[in-house]
Amino acid sequence: MNILKKIIVFVTILLIFTTDNLVKAKPPEPKEIKPYAEDWYVTTENIVLDIMFPVIDKRVIKEYGGKEASGFGWQYRGIVNIVYNNNHSYDMSLRIQVPDTNKIPFKYAEDIVKVRVSPSCDSPKIGCSHGFKVEVLDYQHK
Repeated sequence: MNILKKIIVFVTILLIFTTDNLVKAKPPEPKEIKPYAEDWYVTTENIVLDIMFPVIDKRVIKEYGGKEASGFGWQYRGIVNIVYNNNHSYDMSLRIQVPDTNKIPFKYAEDIVKVRVSPSCDSPKIGCSHGFKVEVLDYQHK
């Protein structure tokens, strides 16, 4: 019986010290905050598409009768063609998929959007003088 009392006292003291250490425990130090893009692999295509998406959103909504769902539901499928123009702009044709307007699940229409990207330029050396602009030149339903 005497040994049982010693074990109970020992376990009680051990519990007191371990719980006391838990109460005094500090939360882990926060890791260094990095810019969001450092953890991502971003290509030039991602950057260009981020610039063009808002303009394409507006055009898709216009083409599909002002339905907001079409603007948010379209998906980029790839660059079909890129042409460099002598006015230092780029014409890019993109293939996109837009949800079917008949509300049929998993049914998409394939469209081609031709977009002109004009980077800001003011250089007498290369002969250009225009501000940054993105515009939809043509929209084809396939």
